[in-house]
Amino acid sequence: MKLIIGNKNYSSWSLRAWMLLSKFDIQFEEVLESLERENSRGTLTERLKQYSPTGRVPVLIDQEITVWDSLAICEYISEKYLSGEGWPAKASLSAEARSVCAEMHAGFVGLRNELPMNCRARRKVDPSAAALQDIARIDAIWSGRMERNPDTWLFEKFSIADCFYAPVVMRFKTYDIALSALATQYQNFFLKDVTLQKWVEAGKAETEVLPEDEAGEPRK
Repeated sequence: MKLIIGNKNYSSWSLRAWMLLSKFDIQFEEVLESLERENSRGTLTERLKQYSPTGRVPVLIDQEITVWDSLAICEYISEKYLSGEGWPAKASLSAEARSVCAEMHAGFVGLRNELPMNCRARRKVDPSAAALQDIARIDAIWSGRMERNPDTWLFEKFSIADCFYAPVVMRFKTYDIALSALATQYQNFFLKDVTLQKWVEAGKAETEVLPEDEAGEPRK
């Protein structure tokens, strides 16, 4: 099984699928592709379309099966390799976990555009009203879950929901975003996770720079 991912410093979508496979110790081959818009191997879309029709990462290749899109990959992994354990076992928790994943998957445009993931950086931005609204909603999701399950993952055990918010944990650290006490509790808990730290350290060792993802100014 292969997982095609982008630059670890910047590729938030790749982190989601990688995190699920890695946390559950599923064996896979990691194929890292440059996210430069163009290099000696062609344009970014041309390079990535050798793996999937969308020309984007991540892409999972499991023998004759190809799965693209981070949520589809996580669902496939959960069903085929985890007997559904990618989601909480309790129906009400599973429904809530899927809902907050769907929010992240399809929304939070202000946050995505203004605070790109940049693991090795410490940057300062002035979020727009739209981005601040996104931050407040994510704070509410995290703090609401921590009220019920303090000092743990969003839904007690690690799940796909945590995979989907892992890039946000890093974004908030990069841009020093102020959060409520309970949301900060979740962020700090996640930042201590050895699997996430492994990804971050690999990202810090990369030398590729994507100017379009170097938002804001360096923090002193």
